[in-house]
Amino acid sequence: MTNSFGEFSKAKLFFVIGSNMTEAHPVAATYLKNAVQNGARLIVVDPRRHKLADFADIHLGLKVGSDIALLNGLMHVIIKEGLYDKDFIENHTEDFQKLKAVTDTYPPERAAEISGVPEEKIIETARFLAGIKPAMACYTLGITEHTCGRNNVVSVANLQMLLGNMGVECGGVNPLRGQNNVQGACDMGALPNVFPGYQAVIDPKAREKFEAAWGVTDLADKNGLMIPQMMEGLIDKKVRAFYIFGENMANTEPDIRKVEHELASAEFLICQDIFFNETTKFAHVVFPAAAWSENDGTFTNSERRVSRVRTASPPPGEAKPNWWIFRELAKRFGAEWESDSAREIWDNEISVLAPSLGGIKYNRIEQDGLQWPCPSETHPGTGFLHTNGQFTRGKGQFLPAEWTPPAEVADEQYPLVLSTGRRLYHYHTRTQTGRCKGLNDLLGEETADISPVDAKDLDIVHGETVRVLSRRGEVLVKANVSERIPRGMVWMAFHFRENNSNWLTNPAFDPITLTAEYKACAVRIEKQA
Repeated sequence: MTNSFGEFSKAKLFFVIGSNMTEAHPVAATYLKNAVQNGARLIVVDPRRHKLADFADIHLGLKVGSDIALLNGLMHVIIKEGLYDKDFIENHTEDFQKLKAVTDTYPPERAAEISGVPEEKIIETARFLAGIKPAMACYTLGITEHTCGRNNVVSVANLQMLLGNMGVECGGVNPLRGQNNVQGACDMGALPNVFPGYQAVIDPKAREKFEAAWGVTDLADKNGLMIPQMMEGLIDKKVRAFYIFGENMANTEPDIRKVEHELASAEFLICQDIFFNETTKFAHVVFPAAAWSENDGTFTNSERRVSRVRTASPPPGEAKPNWWIFRELAKRFGAEWESDSAREIWDNEISVLAPSLGGIKYNRIEQDGLQWPCPSETHPGTGFLHTNGQFTRGKGQFLPAEWTPPAEVADEQYPLVLSTGRRLYHYHTRTQTGRCKGLNDLLGEETADISPVDAKDLDIVHGETVRVLSRRGEVLVKANVSERIPRGMVWMAFHFRENNSNWLTNPAFDPITLTAEYKACAVRIEKQA
């Protein structure tokens, strides 16, 4: 997030796109709903009329995968009617004319044809957005999990720069991170192209610094593999050993049959986790890890806040902290790492090597934590980024994007579009929440959510067991007939193994980020004989 959760209570307008906050981020959603009840305005953009839309001034029920067309249509109106922030554009951005050239080709009538949002609604929303400043844009995986996910993200950023909503309190572009401490994992360099603190591995100076700190030579000067490349490498043996740390990939990756074949092909597979799960079944070695409440360390949340985590209870059996497992494994390879605690690792290594984290020390985060960038020990942390339009690269760059359809669209054989996500009562593959009886009582099985119109056309009644099929697999699941689902759409989650939506999803990926298109694939529904 460029901004902070503390700003929600002061915000004037929220633009929420591709985010079912009430179920996927219920705490953040509570902040937002409180703000709305105190006078803030809200625009929700989502194919489903999920519960957050009940609080919205405007809900745009767009077709799955049409975000760029809709966003370009909004920007077309804003530019044509002169509603954009001319001072911000002139002084703090570049390539505005490139953006204008692309959005000129998305008049409201074309954006409406692609997105399914009525032309007059696009015009109304554009004027509403431009009339209240600043506005906070929030999104989640409904924006990123497409074959055009990168372009979806830059389109949201384009809109916010066009309106001058960057570098100010209660504005910005605010992705609500999809998993616990995923922000912290990225900050620590758990990406194939950066060292800790987002220092590029292709930067010779960065490599030189880390080689000196780590006592090694010849660190790779090329970006590493992304997950789909690693998985495919297991088949042709370009990847011979695979180390899975805290992820149940056999349930979370698209097209489970393909994933199982890849995992079964691994010459050597290591899993490090707190419980056995569907992925550990493929492992040659399982390292038992301590859970979050059995660890001492830090988490970093969506707003870049680094906070302390303290041990509430000792880890059971042979379970150990993750850093201890990694250190002991390194020792077997001949490396002697000096740090002997999470605090030493942070204070003596991470904060020393990552400039944006340089001022964050354990003695400074005993209470409410600090937000990076925090470059010195006297720095208070940074509530919002790009202050006064000063971007890291200098000026903000408009990156116009053309709309492209999903990799797989509905057709005669598979006439419905499946989109997937999370439900309130469970988390991901239920590795943890599935062990809680109370949560299983609240939600004990998956459903296929469909519209009343489609249910009538298919002669399906609420609660009836149906078969959902794609080109990759099929599942049996109960139908949940809901007015919140638009015609032509099916919505499912991936919490339960037997009727996991990922038996159906398409292993198509964004060409730049290699993020899978979990939000769109073609399916059909059949009545049980």
